[in-house]
Amino acid sequence: MSEPVNSFDGARSSLDRRRHLKGRIFAVLCGTAAMFGIVALAVLLIDVFIDGAGELDIQFLTSFASRFAEQAGVKAALLGSIWILGLTALIAFPISVGAAIYLEEYAGKNWITRLIQLNIANLAGVPSIVYGILGLALFVRALGLERTILSGALTLSILILPIIIMASQEAIRAVPSSIREAAYGLGATRWQVVSQQVLPMAMPGILTGTILALSRAVGETAPLIMVGAVGFIAFAPSGVMDQFTVLPLQIYNWISRPQVEFHHIAAAAILVLLALLLTMNAAAILLRNRYQNRT
Repeated sequence: MSEPVNSFDGARSSLDRRRHLKGRIFAVLCGTAAMFGIVALAVLLIDVFIDGAGELDIQFLTSFASRFAEQAGVKAALLGSIWILGLTALIAFPISVGAAIYLEEYAGKNWITRLIQLNIANLAGVPSIVYGILGLALFVRALGLERTILSGALTLSILILPIIIMASQEAIRAVPSSIREAAYGLGATRWQVVSQQVLPMAMPGILTGTILALSRAVGETAPLIMVGAVGFIAFAPSGVMDQFTVLPLQIYNWISRPQVEFHHIAAAAILVLLALLLTMNAAAILLRNRYQNRT
C-alpha cells in the first residue's frame, strides 16, 4: 500500500523540480534581457553626452536656431516645449481625473459604462499620428485655432487623456472600501467622501500616471508636425496663439543635416530635453511624496 503513495510523492517532487528549473531559466532570461537593455541605454547616453556636453553653455540655451551651427541654440524650442507641456498638463489633468472619478464613484455598472471603458482602453493604444490628424481637422481647421501652441496642447491632451484616466481609475479603485463606509457612517455626503477621503489617498497613484503620460507627451513629434509645429523659429512664443517649435522637432531637424557640427548640437539638445524631462519628473515625484506623507 505504501508504494503507490511513494510513487505519487516522487512524481510530484519531480514535477516541482521541473517547475523550479523553468522558473529559474525564465528569471535568468528576463534578467539578461533587462541587463542588455540597460547596457544599450547606457552606451547611447554616454555617446550623446560625449558629443553634446561640449556644446552646452548659456549661449546655446539663449540663442535661436541658425543656419550656422556655432550660432544655433534651443531657446525657441525649449520655451515652446515648456509652453506645450504646461498647457497640456493644465488641460488634461483635471479632465482625466474628473472622468475617472465619475466612472468609478458615480457611473452605474451597466453596458454603457463597460463600452466607455473599452473605448478608453482602445484609445490608449492608438498611434500618435492619428491624434495629429484629428488635431489638424478639429482644432486647426474646424475650430479655427490655426497652427498655434493651443492647437498643439489640445492635441497632446487628447493623446494622454486615456493614459491618465486609466491610471486614475486604478488608483481610485485601490482605495479600501472601508474608508468610504466609515465616512458614510459618519454622515458624509458622496462628494465629501470622494473629495476628502478617496481623492487624497488616490493622488499618489494619479500623479504617477500623470508623470508617465507627460513623459510620453514631451517626446512626441508626429502629432505636433501635423498641427503645425515648424522646424525653424527665430522668436520666443509669448502666448498660446503663437506659432511654436519643440525640442524633438528641432533635434530631428539638426540630426537630418549632413554637417557633423549640427549632429553635435543635436546631441546637446537631447541633453536639454533629458534635463527638462528629469526636472518635470522630479517635481511630480516630490508632489506625490508630499501627498503620501500627508495621507
